[in-house]
Amino acid sequence: MTRIKEVAALAGVSTATVSRVLNGKSVSPGMESAVRRAVAELGYTPNRTARSLRRQHSELIALVLPDIENPFFTSLARGVEDVARAAGLSVVLCNTDEDVDTQEHYLRIADDENMAGVILAPAGPSALLARLAERHRAVVVVDRAVPDDVDQVLFDNVDLGRRAAQALVDRGHRRVACITGPRATPTAKARADGWREALHEKGLPAPDDLLVYANYRVDGGETAMAQLLAAPEPPEAVLATNNLVGVGALRVLAAGDGPHAQLGIIGDLPFVTSPIDDTFLLQLHPREMGLMAARMLVDRIRGEAGPAQRVIQPSRPVMLGAPAS
Repeated sequence: MTRIKEVAALAGVSTATVSRVLNGKSVSPGMESAVRRAVAELGYTPNRTARSLRRQHSELIALVLPDIENPFFTSLARGVEDVARAAGLSVVLCNTDEDVDTQEHYLRIADDENMAGVILAPAGPSALLARLAERHRAVVVVDRAVPDDVDQVLFDNVDLGRRAAQALVDRGHRRVACITGPRATPTAKARADGWREALHEKGLPAPDDLLVYANYRVDGGETAMAQLLAAPEPPEAVLATNNLVGVGALRVLAAGDGPHAQLGIIGDLPFVTSPIDDTFLLQLHPREMGLMAARMLVDRIRGEAGPAQRVIQPSRPVMLGAPAS
């Protein structure tokens, strides 16, 4: 079996330099090229088990997401993988289907298998985050805030709901509805709170019949939009607090089976143009969230100390259709 000393000798560098290259740390481009040529020529494979024992953790990180079929989380995962791979880490993707028990199962595995860290978009409160921190596992929470003292990369969800609702009101609408996610999901509640605040600030009502809770998927948006349009007094505009909910709402509006309503959507859509004329999008950037979370995680794995960080990601408004006349 080829040893690291032989790689170092062939590359003309120290064993420490070889180790830095294999661990994804910075060295000069010339040294890195020499090491990688030597590794390829000698067929060197690091003894990952021994390295894990020395480090007290493996070279794996867990990415625990509530719905990997949602394009938002798919894009977030890509950002995480890009950073992890460059750092010499491998990502284990875990889908919880918004189930807290499944989430805890995966977090327990991450702990039992001595994974180097966890990036988690919570399906709900976790009893294991504190345990992971106590055992010096790096943890970063994304998208949905938790009360635990861990690094978090989030959106200001109340502000997102407020800004999206304000955009609809500013375009002349007075009866503005909101389709949000499950009652137990923090982002769903926070964005609905922002919707309500925006209406109250303009002196407009926000009655319960204009707020519909749905699952955060396309069929949830379809059912909720159909319910709103079938009401005795349908809304003039609707805020969808999630990208897939927005797709479902667009499908119902495009079918033309009810009164026209302007649509505001929070989140990236899996298409460029809208099938109706008047759509406002408050665009999020999930890949950037994944990049930021993974960088924070890698820094913690490499020993960065200090208090937990809370980073708020920006968003930007986009008009997908012509404004109402």
